[in-house]
Amino acid sequence: MKVSYHGHSVVKIETNGTNIFIDPFITGNETTDLVADDTKADVILLTHGHNDHVGDTVEMAKRNDALVVAPFELATYLGFQGVNAHPMHIGGKHEFAFGTVKLTQAFHGSAYTEEENQRIVYTGMPAGILFTAEGKTIYHAGDTGLFSDLKLIGEQHKIDLAFLPIGDNFTMGPEDASLAAEWVKAEKVVPVHYNTFPVIEQDPQAFADSLKKAEGIAMKAGDELEL
Repeated sequence: MKVSYHGHSVVKIETNGTNIFIDPFITGNETTDLVADDTKADVILLTHGHNDHVGDTVEMAKRNDALVVAPFELATYLGFQGVNAHPMHIGGKHEFAFGTVKLTQAFHGSAYTEEENQRIVYTGMPAGILFTAEGKTIYHAGDTGLFSDLKLIGEQHKIDLAFLPIGDNFTMGPEDASLAAEWVKAEKVVPVHYNTFPVIEQDPQAFADSLKKAEGIAMKAGDELEL
């Protein structure tokens, strides 16, 4: 299984010939190495409905005939736009042909902003994602603050790789994310959701170096690792 990072919270997983993207915010994301029109996706997994996570989902899904997996309200909203969406919700898991997806809690908001209409559309609860394939488990925490049930996630699942937000202001900052890394007990931890906007500027290498138990990896956009 190959896993790559592409700026902000964008993660790509390649497993069994399937290209999976998590939160594909590409257009308007100055930290990414991707070009939306050139990006092939078979599956898109979404943590919540904020614009900087939904990103290019609708266009990518339609162009690639991709399946979108998202929390129920967000999946319904995207379905209204002609997207093939599979709804899930927190605590539920589903075995797909490409792997198993389970949604976890995340403490944040979830709404899509339609700027042209000056309207905010509520898209349900935010979530984290546990993705398992080829005997490996990846945890993408989505956008979240620190919460004690991260310990439970670490106790219930053997996590090989975790993506944790460190940007602060909207999510956990580096100190809280460092504690979260201890609680989820992942073997490897990659920081996400930083440096996209001035208000979330952080030093990802300093965060990675601060981790005591996990191997911290400050991935640059386009970096890839194998599990």
